[in-house]
Parts: sequence; C-alpha cells; structure tokens
Amino acid sequence: MSRRILGTVRRWAAAAVMGTLLVGCGTTAEPAGESDKAAAKTDLTVEPITAARSLTDVKGVTVTTKAVPRRVVCLVALCDDMLAELGMTPAATNSRLLAHPKFLGKEKAAAIPVVPGGFLAPEAEAILSYKPDLVIGLADTHGKLAPALKGATVFWPVQPGSWEDSVRYLRDLAALTGRTARGEAAEKAFRAKLAKAESARSDKTALIIFGSDENFGVATPGNDVTAGLLPKIADYPWKSRGVDGTYSMEEILTRDVDVMFVETLSFGGASDGKLSDKLARNPLWSRIPAVKNGDVHEVDSEVWAKGRGTRSLGIVLDEATAALK
Repeated sequence: MSRRILGTVRRWAAAAVMGTLLVGCGTTAEPAGESDKAAAKTDLTVEPITAARSLTDVKGVTVTTKAVPRRVVCLVALCDDMLAELGMTPAATNSRLLAHPKFLGKEKAAAIPVVPGGFLAPEAEAILSYKPDLVIGLADTHGKLAPALKGATVFWPVQPGSWEDSVRYLRDLAALTGRTARGEAAEKAFRAKLAKAESARSDKTALIIFGSDENFGVATPGNDVTAGLLPKIADYPWKSRGVDGTYSMEEILTRDVDVMFVETLSFGGASDGKLSDKLARNPLWSRIPAVKNGDVHEVDSEVWAKGRGTRSLGIVLDEATAALK
C-alpha cells in the first residue's frame, strides 16, 4: 500500500487530522505545551451534566434538537462508544466497534443495521431511511453530507483530537439525550482509570505503529487520541513533524523501543495478514528491543485506532499498562 493510501486509511481509522498522514504525524506541528499537558496529573473532578436541547461543543459547533434524541445513526466509532457508555445502541452504524466483547459482542452487534457506503461514502438516502433524530459523523470526512441531511435530521460533526475532547463530546451527548447520570459515571470511571495508570507510570519506551504493509506510520500525540494517552503512562518520544515528516525504521531503532503496539488496518474487508509479520521482512525489525524481547503487541484497531471514546480508551489503558509492566 502506498504512503498516500496509508494516510487515507489512518484518517479513516483514527481521523484525528486532515490530509495524508504519511506516518500518523498529521498536518500541523505538535501543539505548544503538549509535553507539559501530558505530564499533568489527571483531575478526578466530574462536574454535573445538565440536560439540554441546545449546546455548543468543544470545537464550537452548535447542536440543537427539538426533542430528546432516541434514534442515533453513527458514522464514526466515537458515536458508538458514547452511546454504549450511555446505555444506548445506534439505529444504524458503519463501525465494527460494537462487536468487541467489552461493548455488545458479535451476536448483538450483528443485529444493528450497517449504513451502506462504508465509512468514506455513507449514503445519505440510506441514513435517512433509519429515521434518525441525530446523525453523528466525522467533521472532515462526513461534513459534505450536511446539505443532504439538512431539514430531515440533525447532523453533528465531531473531530476529537485528545481524550479531553472525547470526554467533552460524551458529556454533550449525555446532555442531549438526558442520560446525565450515565455520562457522569462514565467520565468518572475513565478519569479514575487514567489517574491510576499515571500513578504507576512505566519508564519503558513505547511506540504505536499502524498500517497494512511495509508503509507503516507512527501515531503521535496531538493528532491521535490514543497516542495522546501514552506519554502519561510511559516514555513516548514520538512527536508530530507535519505532513511531510516521517519516522524510518532506522530512526525507530535508535530509540530503543521496549514495548510496541501494532494496529493492522484494512479498508473494511478482512486483513491479509498482521502488520508485524510484514514488517518482519525488514532486516532492521529484529534488532528493535521490543521485537527481541517478544514485546510486540498486535492490538484491535477498532478500539485503538477508531474508538476514541472513554470506553475504548479505557480498554487501551488496560492493555497498555499490562504490557508496560
């Protein structure tokens, strides 16, 4: 797979930034103060959530519903994650996240209709056939659907760049659906889990790589919600370099990576093999400490790359902290 296509896949999977994510580095440099932000201890305070019919989200988007949304169509996995935290299921989805055993499981997830067209090109007519009160999609991917949905339903474009954004989106959906207590409980549980992981921070060097073939990428804080958690629980030296930046295998070798997490991505069909097995063809791969010591972990990309909600991120913390011990 070419690096340009790889960028498209990662935007599909994690969609944290615009453009071609050649190595998961995004289109902008690392935000100022990102390291300080990562070092800060997680605040356990959970403010009360108030039910609302209209609100302005963390990205400045105003969302207004005439009544409490009951039928929600999810075009991005963050939506499925939030609904699960609130005790709801989508009217339709294009994500496979809910099949994970810590969500609904395969059998129950299979009963939820799948939106035709996939993640990149969901069909507006099909979306409306599910009679949604609310449609949640990714701003930079599904924003083009807004005109076709206008007047028939409410479209909410989301674009999380950090776990804090994900928490804010959860709180907003809890307010819109009136499931305030569930929203508060989910936020409290996640903050507690993150704080616990921080208190046991590892001094090991970690790395998240993604891709489907030898054209792998490196997930970086500021552009990837999951990667934003890693500096809180381990040494994570990977920084955004802009759209033209790249980390080579040679450079990764110099960082003495102790633990590696690998996300094998695909275009919606079955994967043709693990990314770690394909990277093993590179003679430098076997020299990385994590490879030598058997600390390469193939993870579920539906959770690690696509979920980005508090339940998915909680699973990431569980798996990452276990591997970093």
